[in-house]
Amino acid sequence: MTNPLSLLIGWVLDLFLGDPQRLPHPIVWFGKIISFGEHRLNKGRHRLLKGALMSVGLIVFVFAVTWFLRYYLLHLPSYVCLLFDALIIFYCLAGTTLIREVRQVFLALDRSLDEGRRQVARIVGRDTSELSAQEVRTAALETLAENLSDGVIAPLFWLALLGTPGMLAYKMVNTLDSMIGYKTERYKDFGCWAAHIDDIANYIPARLTALLMILAAGRPQLISFVWRNGRNHVSPNSGYPEAALAGILNCRFGGPHYYFGELFDKPYIGDNERELTTADMKKAIRVNRTAEVLMVILTALCAWACY
Repeated sequence: MTNPLSLLIGWVLDLFLGDPQRLPHPIVWFGKIISFGEHRLNKGRHRLLKGALMSVGLIVFVFAVTWFLRYYLLHLPSYVCLLFDALIIFYCLAGTTLIREVRQVFLALDRSLDEGRRQVARIVGRDTSELSAQEVRTAALETLAENLSDGVIAPLFWLALLGTPGMLAYKMVNTLDSMIGYKTERYKDFGCWAAHIDDIANYIPARLTALLMILAAGRPQLISFVWRNGRNHVSPNSGYPEAALAGILNCRFGGPHYYFGELFDKPYIGDNERELTTADMKKAIRVNRTAEVLMVILTALCAWACY
């Protein structure tokens, strides 16, 4: 099990540094490996099978390598494994970078619509070239809510459950889904297993994220709102944290968007189609940070109880 001190060190590093820009990053390596495999396997016949074998194989490989490496480090002085776990946790958390990027979207939009579109394109998969200012703000806040689950709560959940090997394996799951888990002509077969594995891995964390956001905002009455609206999403999971933030901000998310040139008609989450503001962004960031701290405390208690 993970030493609670490793969690504290890794989280504090992410809190103050965010994703390291000039250091090798395992998630970047994951992306390169996935891209390499996709370009060579996603063609011809049996794409569903080839995508399944690649996805499952990469997830198992990451878990096994991390587990065996950590097992070896356990035979060295205790601080070595402690620092190894802290580094993995640091690399797997994305709370600070996410908040930084969302804040930059709103600042860019204050300068010009085109700059806001370019900035939000860094953190969303949808086409952004024709988005209005309101749609840019909405996209940024939707991503803030969804990626609180993917980038913070879910990694910590799998850390508590399976230690740093599970945490890193989850990041491979999430990276696979973000790269090939689309229902487009190119990926609908090859990325099918990646998308379904990601759905399973995020089922509990997404709902836990929504609950933590509600608690962070001090709005327990929103549970019924989230339960009703969380299912208004093409994803079985993403709608829940988005519904939590839509309820907290009293706004509307969702609706039709273009991905890779194809229109996806997503249902709406919430009813109040009002203009979003910088004040909404600041409130959303406060809620995210508080929910993150609550999850770190829960994970640390689990680690302390099991260590």
